[in-house]
Amino acid sequence: MGRTLESKKQIVEVLKGLLDEAEMALVLDYKGLSIKEMSDLRNRLQASNGVCKVAKNTLMRQAIDGKDAWADLGPLLTGTNAFVLIKGDVGGAVKAIQAFQKETQKSETKGGLYEGNLLSQDELKAIASLPSKEVLIAQIAGAVNAIATKVAVGINEVPSGLARSLKQHSESGES
Repeated sequence: MGRTLESKKQIVEVLKGLLDEAEMALVLDYKGLSIKEMSDLRNRLQASNGVCKVAKNTLMRQAIDGKDAWADLGPLLTGTNAFVLIKGDVGGAVKAIQAFQKETQKSETKGGLYEGNLLSQDELKAIASLPSKEVLIAQIAGAVNAIATKVAVGINEVPSGLARSLKQHSESGES
């Protein structure tokens, strides 16, 4: 039994809401994936605030209609598609999708859109190779800490150096 007009409108509204919150959208060909595999993908995406939705291409076209940021998704809307909408850890979500695809060997990424730019497969791989947000924050904190340590050592060295100079001068003056 097909969907009613009202249920289609609800689906379009849900998709619009997800797109409004999303930073990135990926289009996956999910042909051949079982329900268990789709559930596995959805579970992997939850950790990085990603949502996987399966919807008809016509409903997604209606959802992106009038949204300039998502207009470039149009050419990708052919065949059997699952839409991954990511808010938050973009790199982590792309890594999760690529790991899933490597394990199942059934799904492929048709393309993606990030900040209004259509992404190639190479760009998606580059995003996946980025360190996670937590690692980047730790690296920045480490760099800031290293600078603070060097400043503290430098400030401490001024009086120590002065004391050594005075001592050396006094010893040379006594002889």
